[in-house]
Amino acid sequence: MMELERLLRSQGFGSRAECRALVCAQRVRVRGQLCDEPLAQFEPDGLTFAVDGESWTYRKFVYVALNKPAGYECSHRPQHHPSVYSLLPQALLRRGVQAVGRLDADTTGLLLMTDDGQFVHACTSPRKLVAKVYEVGTRHPVDDAQVAVLLNGVCLHDEPTAVAAAACERLDDRRLLLTVTLGKYHLVKRMLAAAGNRVESLHRLAIGGLALPPGLSPGHWMWLEADQLGLRQDFRR
Repeated sequence: MMELERLLRSQGFGSRAECRALVCAQRVRVRGQLCDEPLAQFEPDGLTFAVDGESWTYRKFVYVALNKPAGYECSHRPQHHPSVYSLLPQALLRRGVQAVGRLDADTTGLLLMTDDGQFVHACTSPRKLVAKVYEVGTRHPVDDAQVAVLLNGVCLHDEPTAVAAAACERLDDRRLLLTVTLGKYHLVKRMLAAAGNRVESLHRLAIGGLALPPGLSPGHWMWLEADQLGLRQDFRR
């Protein structure tokens, strides 16, 4: 059981004093019923509540899928573009939600965000070899030789060994479906450059067993459950 003010604090609605004030101001409903007692006890798992009319469900950890649009930086202190964090509600930001890895400002597609530090580590650890799938638009036509080079491995100036794509499929003359398992800086762009081409557009379609949810528009986000699409199994194995 958990006191309501503590429960609200855990979900990102401010300090205990701020959450107590929300409850006392009759701005909180629990399971559809007004509750103005900050110390009222509730079982948190699966609890639904509303603050100022907006519905929430208690979550021990937050897992979010964001369809990142172009022109946003994956930083809390962006330098040249707006932050992707500006696309999230304040309650999630107060919880310390962070991006799982980064996408360049001009790269679009699936971005996972969470406040589960263990999950972040599991996703980004080089030892886990979590697959990331991209649709790559290229400046020059792609031929079979370039696909073979990407699959066999290219030499990057700051890597001790050749870096190979886990999978590479030509979609048309200037589009590739490319899978990598490393999280290196500008990796896909550098690999294409080493293969004699150049990335014109980059869109992430999937991470591990999790694909970009259909119908999720650029700039929008949605909740993910821990076991959705094998999330735990893919990233914590």
